[in-house]
Amino acid sequence: MKDRKAEHGFSRDVVRNLSPDPATLSSAKAKLSPMAHAIASQYARNTNSPVMVSGTMRIIEFMILVLAGFTVFLIYVGPSANALFHYSLSIVTTATLSVLLLEFTDSYQLAVIRDPFGKFGRLILIVSGAFALMSLAGFFLKISEDFSRVWFGTWFIASLITFMAFRLVMSRLIRRWARNGKMERRAVIVGGGKPAEDLIRSIEQQPYNDIRICGVFDDRDAKRSPAIVAGYPKLGNIAELIEFARIAHIDMLIVSLPITAEARVLSLLKKLWVLPVDIRLSAHNNHLQFRPRAYSYIGSVAMIDLFDKPINDWDSVAKRAFDIFFSLFGIVVFSPIIIATAIAIKLESKGPVIFKQQRHGFNNEIIEVWKFRSMYTEMCDPTARNAVVKNDPRVTGVGRFIRKSSIDELPQFFNSLMGTLSLVGPRPHAIAAHTRNLLYNEVVDGYFARHRVKPGVTGWAQINGWRGEIDSDDKIKKRTEFDLHYIENWSLWFDLKILFLTPIRLLNTDNAY
Repeated sequence: MKDRKAEHGFSRDVVRNLSPDPATLSSAKAKLSPMAHAIASQYARNTNSPVMVSGTMRIIEFMILVLAGFTVFLIYVGPSANALFHYSLSIVTTATLSVLLLEFTDSYQLAVIRDPFGKFGRLILIVSGAFALMSLAGFFLKISEDFSRVWFGTWFIASLITFMAFRLVMSRLIRRWARNGKMERRAVIVGGGKPAEDLIRSIEQQPYNDIRICGVFDDRDAKRSPAIVAGYPKLGNIAELIEFARIAHIDMLIVSLPITAEARVLSLLKKLWVLPVDIRLSAHNNHLQFRPRAYSYIGSVAMIDLFDKPINDWDSVAKRAFDIFFSLFGIVVFSPIIIATAIAIKLESKGPVIFKQQRHGFNNEIIEVWKFRSMYTEMCDPTARNAVVKNDPRVTGVGRFIRKSSIDELPQFFNSLMGTLSLVGPRPHAIAAHTRNLLYNEVVDGYFARHRVKPGVTGWAQINGWRGEIDSDDKIKKRTEFDLHYIENWSLWFDLKILFLTPIRLLNTDNAY
């Protein structure tokens, strides 16, 4: 959570340190009603994020202005080494200034993008202002004579026409996406009754509302929480909400409880913080007032931000680019070792070279992770019910070496390239992995919070020594602690640090067998 958490008194530490809630541990086993399952299935597909759409528009509009300038330059002025630098600098500066002015005047807000005709005059004035400022700068710097006036005027007109045409196209696209559900923020209301009804009515009254309310969940019985709230069905209790969010791609949970009901709010957060979603507390009917920066808004409806979805929007794009680049790099660099290992495995024992195992991935989804086969085929354990121990007779001679050196993990570069894994993240565990005959989520309260981000080939826990056999509760608790630290402090620099420390730390093979 961001620094503003201190303004309303909630933090992940407060939530995590509450006594374990049985609903958290059993949530994975909760069964949805047929109606809840049908509704969740309707929202199984991802949507276009408004943040990503407006961000992409900034890039495209910058490119429109740049391409218009260079096109007119090549047609009218012609390619000239002497003039190219000055014209290029002018074109890029004007395009940058235009996008900055559009940003500062909130012209990338969804309401403005959806209604370009309503803001037609303002948009033209902003782009014209950027060109006017550049013209004025040229006059005062006494360099205007270096530029063709015909080029500048033609570029200005071409930019305006292309810019407004693009805005009209995007307006139609966004309206269409809003109608067919391809661009919306999906929200679930937590808590029923009159407060939830008032909140829903207020959200629905907001102009250009992109919130799609998917249903209501509440632990209370029908006497205190009716089955229908403002036309939306109550789909189940909080344990069932967690299962609902595993199926449906939900963006936001809105808790419709007064902040004064601190004990109940904390109890709900104890169950919900494991989900990879934004969690907001409605301030709609709260009389307590915080400083403005403590709030976010849906239209004019105030919300208190309790948790933010980790590695979201442009952060996820940056991380995916990071994964693709370094996965390809790793495949190229380690290709001789990959080929040699595959040959050695094939020569030593019969069976496939690659061992595929089902593990928990992002948002608890089941994914298939690849490794070099290190056991005899007839003794392989895809469920990981029996963890590999020291001098395990199931492990082949080649397998013992590649497990100790972590060469068996190299095929996961391909998992990362395909997108089932990230290069850096919490290590995925087999779905039946356990210690003392207890599944990991039965040992560690909040264990599934590890799955709020995509799992990784390597991770913060591994380079801090928490790898190999898990034969005690403390080991899985420590792994989870380090994984949660990574999630809450993620940055590309952190990923880079972990990636480059991995080969060094893997030299310690005490726990790898």
